[in-house]
Parts: sequence; structure tokens; C-alpha cells
Amino acid sequence: MAGNSAAPIASSLSKLQSLNGVFAIYKKQGPTSADVLNTLKETLLKEAGVQNPNPRKRKKQSLKMGHGGTLDSAACGVLVVGVGNGTKMLSTLLTGSKKYVAVAELGKATDTLDATGSVILEKDFEHITRLDVEEKLKAFTGDIMQVPPLYSALKKDGQRLSVLLKKGHKVEAKPARPVTVHNLTLQEFKPPLFTLDIECGGGFYVRSLVDDLGKALSSCAHVKDLTRTKQGPFTLQEHTLHEERWTLEHILRALQPCSDGELASDDLNHQKATLEGHRDPE
Repeated sequence: MAGNSAAPIASSLSKLQSLNGVFAIYKKQGPTSADVLNTLKETLLKEAGVQNPNPRKRKKQSLKMGHGGTLDSAACGVLVVGVGNGTKMLSTLLTGSKKYVAVAELGKATDTLDATGSVILEKDFEHITRLDVEEKLKAFTGDIMQVPPLYSALKKDGQRLSVLLKKGHKVEAKPARPVTVHNLTLQEFKPPLFTLDIECGGGFYVRSLVDDLGKALSSCAHVKDLTRTKQGPFTLQEHTLHEERWTLEHILRALQPCSDGELASDDLNHQKATLEGHRDPE
């Protein structure tokens, strides 16, 4: 009898390990992108009958899986996942086009550039009009130079800047680097809050954009709420699997199989040839 029960478990695990491709899941606010990926792996391994799976163990991994671009803990939305040989496609997705909806707050700046940080500056914002914001946004559209936030997924000596800062280390700002903003529009303006719709390329930080915009408006601002609505061909409404659908059956339906390491999507036509150390940080 024991042999019979072991057979379906081996079969389920074998099916899971044979997956090759990419799909999208919904990342909720709170956990890190790495935490979400580990929860996904643990859920799938448990479904396949693996006892006490340890998704953080890198050696002799029973399931090869990675994500295509870090979303901040406070952000939610589309997180693209590669499984099997699909992990080789993730660098392509990192440099591809992404869309975000950001709710920002005028008059307050924080050390992390979002609502998770401590307020370090408060300035008047009553002079700012909707037209002022729309006019300033023009300077942040196209190919621009951007300084990444100190609290970020970028690394120094192998450690994330955000981790070093939390440990009390002094961290110098990374130099400005080229990023691309394909489209940037003001959706709503209800001071102190305003909402931006953003389409950008890889390596772009929404938090830096809002911080820079606040300064350009002779005030200050930080990101209050951030949602990634699209990454490559994957959209929030049509493609993301929420936690209750993290099953082999649903992933098989959603999976885009790899074909010579390429995704069949027009959205990835404006990708760069190399990552050059860029991460998709927001």
C-alpha cells in the first residue's frame, strides 16, 4: 500500500519539475518579492506531496524558480515568475516595458521615498495646481537620467543597500543612470494626493520619480501606494494568479512556455540587449 501512495506523489512532483516557462502571480502588500516566491514554491511542493519543503534551500533544489523584477514590500501587483528553463527568460522581462499606478502625497518627504519610511521633511504644497504637475511631468518623459533611492534592491559589496542602511552602515547614493519613460500621465489631482499612470523600461524607480517631481514643484512628495499593472505581456486584470490559485492546474493553464528563450509578445520589442546591473526595483 505504501508503494501505491508514493506513486502519485512522485508523479505530481515530476509534473511540477517538468514545467518550463513563465507566468504571473499577484504580489500583495507586505511581504518581499523573495518571500512571495518562497511561499509559492512551498505551496506547490506541498501540493505535490513533498513533506516539510524548504523553498529557501538553494542546494539540490527540487524546484527551479525565480522572479523577473523586485517589487518593493509596500507595493503590489504583477510579479512575473519563471520556472525551469523559464528562469532564463527573466532577464528579458527585467529590461522590458512595465506599467504602474502610483498614488503620491505632496508636502512630505520620507527617508525611503515611500510611506514605509520616516518623514524627514515637510513643505507647503498649496501653491501647486494640476497644470503645474502636468507641465513638470514633461521633463520626466522619454530618455532621462535618474538617481536610484538609497533604500533599494541595488547592491554594494554583495549586500542590498536597504539592508546595509538598516544595519546602520553609511551608504552613498548610486550615480544617476539612464532610464526610459514611455508614457507618464496625471490621472487624478486631489491635493495633497495625486495619481500617476506610468509606463517605463527596466531599472526605473517610481519612488525616485515622485521625489524628484516634488522637488521640481518647489515642495516635496513621497509614494503612498504603488501597483504594478503590467510587465511584458502580463497584465494585472487578465494574467495574474492570486494566492488561492497557486496550484499546478492553474499554473499549467497560465504558463507561457519558453521557445528559444524568447517571449512571443510585441511588448518586449523595446528591450535592451543587456541588463548592465539593472534591477526592476519597484
